[in-house]
Amino acid sequence: MVDTYATARSMLADLAAKKISARELLEAHVARNGQIAKAVNAVIATDLARARKDAAAIDDARARGAALGALAGLPITIKDGFDVENMPAVSGNPALANGPKDCADAAVVASARKQGAVIWGKTNVPFMLSDIQSYNAIHGTTNNPYDTSKVPGGSSGGAAAALATGVTPLEIGSDIGGSLRHPANFCGVTALKTTWGSLDGRGHVPPSPGRYLEVDLGVYGPMARNVDDLKLLWSVLRGTPEQKRRDIKGGRVAVWNEEPGWPLAREVRVATERAAKALGEAGATVEFTKPDISGAELFDAYTTILTPIVAFDFPEELIATFAAMRDTDRVLMNSGGPEAGMARFRYRASTPYREIVAAQIVRQRLKDRLADFFTRYDAIVMPIDMVPPFAHLQEGSFADRMLPVDNEMKPYNDLLDWISVGSALHVPALAVQAGQTAEGLPVGVQIVGPWHGEDRLFDYAFAVEERLGGFKRPPI
Repeated sequence: MVDTYATARSMLADLAAKKISARELLEAHVARNGQIAKAVNAVIATDLARARKDAAAIDDARARGAALGALAGLPITIKDGFDVENMPAVSGNPALANGPKDCADAAVVASARKQGAVIWGKTNVPFMLSDIQSYNAIHGTTNNPYDTSKVPGGSSGGAAAALATGVTPLEIGSDIGGSLRHPANFCGVTALKTTWGSLDGRGHVPPSPGRYLEVDLGVYGPMARNVDDLKLLWSVLRGTPEQKRRDIKGGRVAVWNEEPGWPLAREVRVATERAAKALGEAGATVEFTKPDISGAELFDAYTTILTPIVAFDFPEELIATFAAMRDTDRVLMNSGGPEAGMARFRYRASTPYREIVAAQIVRQRLKDRLADFFTRYDAIVMPIDMVPPFAHLQEGSFADRMLPVDNEMKPYNDLLDWISVGSALHVPALAVQAGQTAEGLPVGVQIVGPWHGEDRLFDYAFAVEERLGGFKRPPI
């Protein structure tokens, strides 16, 4: 019987040894999705005819002794923010649901397919990837596999849930406001928010199909159940050989888990402390310290830069709605699930250009301070979210929603606090598990590194994963 919870590397080894065929492995994952689809709702579109044809071709090539790619025969799903041949990105937007099916693979998808990945399905997202939950009017709500009353995170929530339920061994996500890190944290898996500009974003929606733009803050990266598989997919997407693992003994790690105005639940703080202890036991020197960066100043610069990006490319049917609203207080309609109606979040759609430039100048100053900090430290351990996975919250506006943090209500928008360092300052951040809460919910940390410092982050993430147990199967 095929274990769809096996690592990607072990599946690839079994394929190479001909212990299993690509066709058999594909069908096992499709069957696994059938078992959990109703409860979790992670996969929202499939192209099984194409996938079966591709799997058969790989089996035939392997039988002939042909050279094959690093992912040859591995069945995977893709976040529905990326175009896939015959499965264009809909991104939870009804305006895109009935568009032409003819499209090319997004650049990162093409990299995986070139190495032999068998792409068979798309995973759920929020409307235009614009929430920390994953629900939309077309495909409904994706649930957290550890507790279906709670969110899987967003916007790569379907991707993370598919990984956690054994539906796929690898996924590809995107991140502008924590969209790789939130879901990895909430679904107990791993993800890499890459250095800005390191991977090609062509074929990602938003912006609208065919309107590629290298968007400030937006990045693309791998997701997996464990750090070793994450490293494999990072190598494939980057198109370079994997770097050998290095010892972290003697390395210097900062732990940044306190910041004025940034809420943090006790169980999340404890997780950062567990990760710090694990790194210390592995031989690193660990200090509870932070760069000379004001969280309030950083967050203000981040959101000032972010808001016009969010406003950049509205669906056509909403343009008239925005035209009727005051420039300084517009509302972006965020399609809800079938029972949720319409949720919305406020933002300043007409941020003056001078304010954006001023924010970019502040951002550069903070980037310089962070770079200086990384001359003395190799990595920073930080929380990802202020709370563990929370109950579905689809009513009200993004700005009006509130969440309990140790019984004190805090703005929903504070979920962007801890991820803003990696996003605003363009540096890589690797999400890895750091144990579970008393309720058995996943809780992770992000390990932040210097510009283009991804390879070293894997070394530190390995140490945390090995000592704290890493991924644990959900009860579903």
